[in-house]
Amino acid sequence: MKLVTFKTGNRERLGIVVNQQVYDLHYCDPMIPGNMNHFLNGGEPLMQRAKGIEKKIKNYELNVLVQKEYDLLAPVPHPTSCRDGYAFRQHVAAARRNRGVPMIPEFDQYPIFYFTNHNAIYGPGELQCMPDHFNKLDFELEVAIVIGKRGRNITASNADSYIAGYMIMNDMSARTLQMEEMLLNLGPAKGKDFATVIGPWLVTPDELEQYKVDAKDGHVGNAYNLEMTCRVNDIEASRGNMADMDWTFAEIIERTSYGADIFPGDVIGSGTVGTGCFLELNGTGLLNDKSYQTQWLQPGDKVEMEITGLGLLTNTIVEEQSDWSILNLKKANSHENV
Repeated sequence: MKLVTFKTGNRERLGIVVNQQVYDLHYCDPMIPGNMNHFLNGGEPLMQRAKGIEKKIKNYELNVLVQKEYDLLAPVPHPTSCRDGYAFRQHVAAARRNRGVPMIPEFDQYPIFYFTNHNAIYGPGELQCMPDHFNKLDFELEVAIVIGKRGRNITASNADSYIAGYMIMNDMSARTLQMEEMLLNLGPAKGKDFATVIGPWLVTPDELEQYKVDAKDGHVGNAYNLEMTCRVNDIEASRGNMADMDWTFAEIIERTSYGADIFPGDVIGSGTVGTGCFLELNGTGLLNDKSYQTQWLQPGDKVEMEITGLGLLTNTIVEEQSDWSILNLKKANSHENV
Protein backbone atom coordinates (compact mmCIF):
# COMPACT_ATOMS: atom_id res chain seq x y z
CA MET A 1 0.00 0.00 0.00
CA LYS A 2 0.85 3.64 -0.34
CA LEU A 3 -0.40 5.61 2.66
CA VAL A 4 -0.51 9.39 2.90
CA THR A 5 -1.51 12.20 5.20
CA PHE A 6 -3.41 14.95 3.43
CA LYS A 7 -5.08 18.16 4.52
CA THR A 8 -8.48 19.50 3.55
CA GLY A 9 -9.39 22.80 5.13
CA ASN A 10 -7.75 22.67 8.56
CA ARG A 11 -8.06 18.91 9.04
CA GLU A 12 -5.35 16.31 8.62
CA ARG A 13 -6.63 13.04 7.20
CA LEU A 14 -5.22 9.55 6.61
CA GLY A 15 -5.41 8.43 3.02
CA ILE A 16 -4.53 5.61 0.67
CA VAL A 17 -3.28 6.02 -2.89
CA VAL A 18 -4.86 3.68 -5.43
CA ASN A 19 -4.27 4.14 -9.16
CA GLN A 20 -2.72 7.56 -8.40
CA GLN A 21 -5.90 8.72 -6.66
CA VAL A 22 -6.20 9.58 -2.95
CA TYR A 23 -9.01 8.12 -0.83
CA ASP A 24 -9.91 8.99 2.77
CA LEU A 25 -9.42 5.74 4.71
CA HIS A 26 -11.65 6.70 7.64
CA TYR A 27 -14.43 7.58 5.24
CA CYS A 28 -13.98 4.21 3.53
CA ASP A 29 -14.01 2.33 6.85
CA PRO A 30 -14.99 4.17 10.09
CA MET A 31 -13.06 1.52 12.07
CA ILE A 32 -9.82 2.97 10.63
CA PRO A 33 -8.60 6.08 12.52
CA GLY A 34 -8.40 9.38 10.70
CA ASN A 35 -4.73 10.06 11.40
CA MET A 36 -1.46 8.23 10.83
CA ASN A 37 -0.27 8.00 14.44
CA HIS A 38 -3.45 6.32 15.67
CA PHE A 39 -3.42 4.06 12.64
CA LEU A 40 0.15 2.90 13.27
CA ASN A 41 -0.62 2.27 16.93
CA GLY A 42 -3.40 -0.07 15.78
CA GLY A 43 -0.78 -2.39 14.37
CA GLU A 44 -1.37 -5.29 11.99
CA PRO A 45 -5.17 -5.50 12.39
CA LEU A 46 -5.57 -1.96 11.03
CA MET A 47 -3.01 -2.61 8.30
CA GLN A 48 -5.10 -5.55 7.15
CA ARG A 49 -8.29 -3.48 7.20
CA ALA A 50 -6.59 -0.86 5.02
CA LYS A 51 -5.37 -3.54 2.61
CA GLY A 52 -8.94 -4.78 2.39
CA ILE A 53 -10.08 -1.28 1.42
CA GLU A 54 -7.34 -1.08 -1.21
CA LYS A 55 -8.46 -4.40 -2.71
CA LYS A 56 -12.11 -3.33 -2.82
CA ILE A 57 -11.24 -0.04 -4.54
CA LYS A 58 -9.11 -1.83 -7.12
CA ASN A 59 -11.91 -4.33 -7.79
CA TYR A 60 -14.57 -1.58 -8.00
CA GLU A 61 -16.35 -3.14 -5.01
CA LEU A 62 -16.39 0.10 -3.02
CA ASN A 63 -18.07 3.25 -4.29
CA VAL A 64 -16.23 6.08 -2.54
CA LEU A 65 -15.30 9.57 -3.58
CA VAL A 66 -11.82 10.40 -4.78
CA GLN A 67 -10.20 13.35 -2.97
CA LYS A 68 -10.04 16.20 -5.45
CA GLU A 69 -8.72 19.19 -3.47
CA TYR A 70 -6.11 18.56 -0.81
CA ASP A 71 -2.58 19.37 0.29
CA LEU A 72 -0.21 16.46 0.69
CA LEU A 73 1.65 16.53 4.02
CA ALA A 74 4.44 14.35 5.35
CA PRO A 75 3.07 10.79 5.57
CA VAL A 76 3.92 10.77 9.29
CA PRO A 77 3.56 14.46 10.14
CA HIS A 78 3.96 13.95 13.90
CA PRO A 79 6.50 11.16 14.44
CA THR A 80 7.11 9.98 17.99
CA SER A 81 10.84 10.45 17.35
CA CYS A 82 13.18 10.97 14.42
CA ARG A 83 16.63 9.42 14.13
CA ASP A 84 19.09 9.48 11.27
CA GLY A 85 21.69 6.82 10.57
CA TYR A 86 25.05 6.63 8.85
CA ALA A 87 24.68 3.52 6.72
CA PHE A 88 26.42 4.23 3.38
CA ARG A 89 30.15 3.60 3.52
CA GLN A 90 30.72 5.30 0.15
CA HIS A 91 29.45 8.63 1.48
CA VAL A 92 31.40 8.42 4.73
CA ALA A 93 34.64 7.43 2.99
CA ALA A 94 34.31 10.15 0.35
CA ALA A 95 33.55 12.85 2.93
CA ARG A 96 36.57 11.86 5.02
CA ARG A 97 38.84 11.63 1.99
CA ASN A 98 37.75 15.12 0.96
CA ARG A 99 38.74 16.41 4.41
CA GLY A 100 42.13 14.72 4.17
CA VAL A 101 41.50 12.16 6.93
CA PRO A 102 41.54 8.35 6.66
CA MET A 103 38.44 6.19 6.73
CA ILE A 104 37.44 5.54 10.32
CA PRO A 105 37.58 1.77 11.08
CA GLU A 106 34.76 2.00 13.62
CA PHE A 107 32.30 2.55 10.77
CA ASP A 108 32.51 -1.16 9.97
CA GLN A 109 32.07 -2.24 13.59
CA TYR A 110 28.64 -0.86 14.53
CA PRO A 111 25.86 1.30 13.03
CA ILE A 112 25.41 4.75 14.54
CA PHE A 113 22.61 7.32 14.52
CA TYR A 114 21.63 10.63 16.06
CA PHE A 115 18.32 12.15 17.10
CA THR A 116 16.99 15.07 15.08
CA ASN A 117 13.99 17.34 15.62
CA HIS A 118 10.78 15.31 15.28
CA ASN A 119 8.77 18.57 15.51
CA ALA A 120 10.27 19.96 12.30
CA ILE A 121 8.90 17.41 9.83
CA TYR A 122 7.79 18.54 6.38
CA GLY A 123 6.29 16.96 3.29
CA PRO A 124 6.13 18.08 -0.34
CA GLY A 125 5.81 21.77 -1.21
CA GLU A 126 7.44 24.97 -0.02
CA LEU A 127 10.18 24.68 2.57
CA GLN A 128 10.97 27.85 4.50
CA CYS A 129 14.52 28.42 5.77
CA MET A 130 16.01 31.24 7.83
CA PRO A 131 18.75 33.45 6.33
CA ASP A 132 21.54 31.74 8.34
CA HIS A 133 20.50 28.39 6.87
CA PHE A 134 21.46 29.67 3.43
CA ASN A 135 25.08 29.89 4.54
CA LYS A 136 25.91 26.61 2.75
CA LEU A 137 22.40 25.14 2.65
CA ASP A 138 22.38 21.51 1.57
CA PHE A 139 20.12 18.55 0.84
CA GLU A 140 20.77 14.93 1.79
CA LEU A 141 19.28 12.11 -0.28
CA GLU A 142 18.14 9.26 1.98
CA VAL A 143 15.62 6.49 2.56
CA ALA A 144 13.63 6.38 5.81
CA ILE A 145 11.58 3.77 7.63
CA VAL A 146 8.62 4.10 9.97
CA ILE A 147 8.33 1.77 12.93
CA GLY A 148 5.02 -0.10 13.12
CA LYS A 149 5.07 -1.77 16.53
CA ARG A 150 6.62 -1.29 19.92
CA GLY A 151 9.75 -3.22 20.78
CA ARG A 152 12.91 -3.35 22.85
CA ASN A 153 16.17 -5.31 22.59
CA ILE A 154 15.28 -6.47 19.09
CA THR A 155 17.74 -8.67 17.23
CA ALA A 156 18.59 -7.84 13.63
CA SER A 157 17.21 -11.19 12.49
CA ASN A 158 13.74 -10.15 13.73
CA ALA A 159 13.91 -6.40 13.17
CA ASP A 160 12.44 -6.12 9.67
CA SER A 161 9.04 -7.18 11.03
CA TYR A 162 8.96 -3.91 13.00
CA ILE A 163 9.04 -1.78 9.83
CA ALA A 164 5.64 -0.41 8.80
CA GLY A 165 6.93 1.20 5.63
CA TYR A 166 9.50 3.16 3.69
CA MET A 167 9.71 6.78 2.49
CA ILE A 168 12.06 9.21 0.80
CA MET A 169 13.91 11.47 3.24
CA ASN A 170 15.67 14.77 2.65
CA ASP A 171 17.77 15.62 5.70
CA MET A 172 18.13 19.36 5.14
CA SER A 173 21.45 20.69 6.43
CA ALA A 174 22.85 24.13 7.18
CA ARG A 175 26.55 23.35 6.88
CA THR A 176 28.05 26.48 8.45
CA LEU A 177 25.94 26.08 11.59
CA GLN A 178 26.65 22.36 11.59
CA MET A 179 30.42 22.70 11.32
CA GLU A 180 30.57 25.39 14.03
CA GLU A 181 28.95 23.10 16.55
CA MET A 182 30.89 20.01 15.57
CA LEU A 183 34.16 21.82 16.30
CA LEU A 184 33.09 21.32 19.92
CA ASN A 185 32.40 17.60 19.33
CA LEU A 186 28.67 18.07 19.68
CA GLY A 187 25.86 18.46 17.23
CA PRO A 188 24.82 18.65 14.43
CA ALA A 189 21.81 20.15 16.32
CA LYS A 190 21.25 23.65 14.84
CA GLY A 191 22.67 22.52 11.54
CA LYS A 192 19.87 19.98 11.17
CA ASP A 193 16.98 20.84 13.47
CA PHE A 194 15.04 23.17 11.19
CA ALA A 195 13.70 20.73 8.58
CA THR A 196 13.53 17.04 7.78
CA VAL A 197 11.44 16.26 4.72
CA ILE A 198 9.73 12.88 4.24
CA GLY A 199 7.28 11.61 1.66
CA PRO A 200 5.48 11.66 -0.60
CA TRP A 201 3.87 8.55 0.89
CA LEU A 202 4.59 5.62 3.19
CA VAL A 203 5.12 2.46 1.14
CA THR A 204 4.46 -0.84 2.93
CA PRO A 205 7.19 -3.52 2.66
CA ASP A 206 5.09 -5.88 0.51
CA GLU A 207 5.18 -3.29 -2.29
CA LEU A 208 8.98 -3.64 -2.47
CA GLU A 209 9.27 -7.43 -2.58
CA GLN A 210 10.14 -7.38 -6.28
CA TYR A 211 13.21 -5.22 -5.54
CA LYS A 212 14.61 -7.33 -2.70
CA VAL A 213 18.30 -8.30 -2.92
CA ASP A 214 20.83 -9.81 -0.56
CA ALA A 215 22.37 -7.65 2.16
CA LYS A 216 26.10 -7.06 1.89
CA ASP A 217 28.46 -9.77 3.10
CA GLY A 218 28.50 -10.05 6.86
CA HIS A 219 25.24 -8.12 7.29
CA VAL A 220 21.70 -9.16 8.24
CA GLY A 221 18.34 -7.85 7.10
CA ASN A 222 16.35 -6.88 4.05
CA ALA A 223 18.01 -4.89 1.27
CA TYR A 224 16.42 -3.44 -1.86
CA ASN A 225 17.60 -2.49 -5.33
CA LEU A 226 16.08 0.99 -5.44
CA GLU A 227 17.61 3.67 -7.65
CA MET A 228 17.94 7.00 -5.82
CA THR A 229 18.30 10.35 -7.60
CA CYS A 230 18.19 14.01 -6.66
CA ARG A 231 17.65 16.85 -9.12
CA VAL A 232 18.10 20.53 -8.35
CA ASN A 233 16.33 22.86 -10.80
CA ASP A 234 15.83 19.89 -13.16
CA ILE A 235 19.57 19.05 -13.24
CA GLU A 236 20.63 15.72 -11.77
CA ALA A 237 22.96 16.25 -8.83
CA SER A 238 23.05 12.83 -7.16
CA ARG A 239 22.53 9.19 -8.05
CA GLY A 240 22.85 6.11 -5.88
CA ASN A 241 21.08 2.94 -4.82
CA MET A 242 19.53 1.76 -1.58
CA ALA A 243 21.29 -1.59 -2.12
CA ASP A 244 24.55 0.23 -1.38
CA MET A 245 23.60 0.55 2.30
CA ASP A 246 26.32 -1.22 4.24
CA TRP A 247 24.33 -1.30 7.46
CA THR A 248 20.77 -2.52 7.00
CA PHE A 249 17.76 -0.99 8.67
CA ALA A 250 17.41 -4.24 10.63
CA GLU A 251 20.88 -3.70 12.10
CA ILE A 252 20.14 -0.06 12.85
CA ILE A 253 16.95 -1.11 14.67
CA GLU A 254 18.93 -3.68 16.65
CA ARG A 255 21.26 -0.98 17.96
CA THR A 256 18.50 1.60 18.36
CA SER A 257 16.36 -0.71 20.49
CA TYR A 258 19.11 -1.90 22.83
CA GLY A 259 17.91 -0.91 26.29
CA ALA A 260 15.38 1.51 24.81
CA ASP A 261 11.83 1.12 23.52
CA ILE A 262 10.98 1.97 19.95
CA PHE A 263 7.41 2.98 19.18
CA PRO A 264 4.95 3.04 16.29
CA GLY A 265 5.54 6.28 14.45
CA ASP A 266 9.29 6.46 15.07
CA VAL A 267 11.11 7.56 11.91
CA ILE A 268 14.66 6.37 11.16
CA GLY A 269 16.70 7.62 8.20
CA SER A 270 19.43 5.72 6.40
CA GLY A 271 21.97 8.49 6.25
CA THR A 272 23.19 10.01 3.00
CA VAL A 273 23.72 7.82 -0.04
CA GLY A 274 27.04 8.19 -1.86
CA THR A 275 27.09 11.47 -3.89
CA GLY A 276 23.88 12.38 -2.03
CA CYS A 277 24.68 15.95 -0.94
CA PHE A 278 26.48 19.07 -2.11
CA LEU A 279 28.95 18.81 0.78
CA GLU A 280 30.35 15.58 -0.64
CA LEU A 281 30.06 16.66 -4.28
CA ASN A 282 31.78 20.00 -3.62
CA GLY A 283 34.57 18.32 -1.69
CA THR A 284 35.19 15.79 -4.44
CA GLY A 285 35.10 18.52 -7.08
CA LEU A 286 37.63 20.69 -5.24
CA LEU A 287 39.88 17.70 -4.61
CA ASN A 288 40.12 17.09 -8.33
CA ASP A 289 40.07 20.72 -9.49
CA LYS A 290 40.92 23.69 -7.24
CA SER A 291 38.88 25.98 -9.50
CA TYR A 292 35.74 23.84 -9.11
CA GLN A 293 32.64 26.01 -8.63
CA THR A 294 30.90 24.87 -5.46
CA GLN A 295 27.14 24.82 -5.26
CA TRP A 296 24.66 25.25 -2.40
CA LEU A 297 20.89 25.56 -2.31
CA GLN A 298 19.47 29.03 -2.95
CA PRO A 299 16.06 30.64 -2.45
CA GLY A 300 13.72 29.52 -5.21
CA ASP A 301 15.55 26.26 -5.93
CA LYS A 302 13.44 23.21 -6.74
CA VAL A 303 14.68 19.97 -5.16
CA GLU A 304 13.30 16.70 -6.53
CA MET A 305 14.17 13.36 -4.95
CA GLU A 306 13.05 10.19 -6.66
CA ILE A 307 13.48 6.61 -5.48
CA THR A 308 12.25 3.50 -7.28
CA GLY A 309 9.02 2.32 -5.69
CA LEU A 310 8.89 5.21 -3.23
CA GLY A 311 7.81 8.01 -5.55
CA LEU A 312 8.90 11.60 -6.16
CA LEU A 313 9.38 14.14 -3.36
CA THR A 314 9.49 17.77 -4.51
CA ASN A 315 10.21 20.92 -2.52
CA THR A 316 10.77 24.57 -3.34
CA ILE A 317 13.23 26.39 -1.09
CA VAL A 318 11.90 29.68 0.32
CA GLU A 319 13.78 32.22 2.44
CA GLU A 320 11.97 33.59 5.47
CA GLN A 321 11.98 37.39 5.57
CA SER A 322 14.01 38.11 8.68
CA ASP A 323 17.17 39.94 9.70
CA TRP A 324 17.64 37.70 12.76
CA SER A 325 21.00 35.89 12.73
CA ILE A 326 22.55 33.57 15.31
CA LEU A 327 25.77 33.47 13.32
CA ASN A 328 26.20 37.16 14.21
CA LEU A 329 25.77 36.47 17.92
CA LYS A 330 29.16 34.84 18.39
CA LYS A 331 31.07 36.42 21.23
CA ALA A 332 34.66 37.56 20.96
CA ASN A 333 37.11 35.11 22.51
CA SER A 334 38.03 36.55 25.91
CA HIS A 335 40.21 33.60 26.94
CA GLU A 336 43.68 33.47 25.53
CA ASN A 337 45.42 30.15 25.12
CA VAL A 338 48.08 29.64 27.77
